[in-house]
Amino acid sequence: MSDLVEVKPADEFENGDREFVDVGGVEVGVLQVEDEFYALQNYCLHDGGPVCSGKTHRKLLGEFKEPGQRVEKSYSEDECVISCPWHGWSYDIESGDHLANDDISLPTYEVVVEDGVVYVGGQKN
Repeated sequence: MSDLVEVKPADEFENGDREFVDVGGVEVGVLQVEDEFYALQNYCLHDGGPVCSGKTHRKLLGEFKEPGQRVEKSYSEDECVISCPWHGWSYDIESGDHLANDDISLPTYEVVVEDGVVYVGGQKN
């Protein structure tokens, strides 16, 4: 487990909690959202804001039926996003992909829960 960074015991997290750890010189936010753990670089690719301090929410979906009709909006049942508190740039919390630009992706990290403790591993993307 030498390449894993210890965060804290899993039972000390509650939904919505976040902790910040250093992983190879990069500040990484570790979040628990709906009983799942995620880890992302805590540096927004827009202007360097603390993205992992932002709000998490379900991904907003829209379906365009036909010209002249309103877009039918709904929320994803399985996709969650995080929005930077500085300027609102939003990223998929699991993949790190920017919601509006496929060429932008926030680095994400492996999360391991072993013996009741949360650890962060290497970068996934």
